[in-house]
Amino acid sequence: MFQRIVDFVTSYMAAFRLPRVGILDILEMIILAFLLYQAMKWMKNTRAWAVVKGLAVILVFMAVAEILDMTTIIWIGKSLFTLGAVAIIVALQPEIRRLIEDLGKNNFLMSIILLGDKQNNGRFTDKTLNEIISACFEMGRAKTGALIVIEAESPLEEYERTGITVDGVVSSQLLVNIFEHNTPLHDGAVIIRGDRVQSATCYLPLSDNRSLSKDLGTRHRAGVGISEVTDALVIIVSEETGKVSVAQNGELFRCLDVIDLRRKLESVQDKKEEKPKKSDKKKKKEGKKDEAKADA
Repeated sequence: MFQRIVDFVTSYMAAFRLPRVGILDILEMIILAFLLYQAMKWMKNTRAWAVVKGLAVILVFMAVAEILDMTTIIWIGKSLFTLGAVAIIVALQPEIRRLIEDLGKNNFLMSIILLGDKQNNGRFTDKTLNEIISACFEMGRAKTGALIVIEAESPLEEYERTGITVDGVVSSQLLVNIFEHNTPLHDGAVIIRGDRVQSATCYLPLSDNRSLSKDLGTRHRAGVGISEVTDALVIIVSEETGKVSVAQNGELFRCLDVIDLRRKLESVQDKKEEKPKKSDKKKKKEGKKDEAKADA
């Protein structure tokens, strides 16, 4: 048995020859290392991480079977390899779709083509932002549970179809009335796109993240779940404590105040600050000169 292990290692070492390494090879290794790091970082926050660990165990087991020449196990493993690859793709379909969407989220090629001339007025207005904040903390004071999903780059149409169409302008009164106790629309999530409430009573996928606190209910797990498979920002108002939390990229940020919630919304709003025009700068300078003369 020991001789078989030695022969196995020797045969592989004999086939290993160190090739010549050039500048392009080094650059290629750096790029591959970066992509591998990003892939591992992405998988760490998804269900794919558990699958990877399971595959690692199987590969170790198959390597041991190869060394010990367990022909039956090796044959079964090779026969199930294709079926297992298809099963993994099906099981991780939401994560794979999110990864592909993330690759195009920054519109890198489009920004190069347009040379940065594309105007960006944000996904929703400041008025909508203020209305959402006002509604969340008003519901928090009344201990009214709420689940608000704000769409970013990833489309949420498949989740909208599970609810009832609202298509109304976002306002604090509308959101408070939707989540009011014993109303037809209070159960489920509200989805906001731009400055409009698209749907209410929407069903969301629950998170399987075991690191989440056990005292969190279905509302919080649904908020984290939708943030794991999309890039949406989810606001959760606890019915028990009235605390406001935010789920984003699979992470839960609990007990936020008004300033923290505003920052989170502004990060999703993606609104670029407009550069002051030359005429505005000139007016400011003239105004300062007039003030200086008045003080003199």
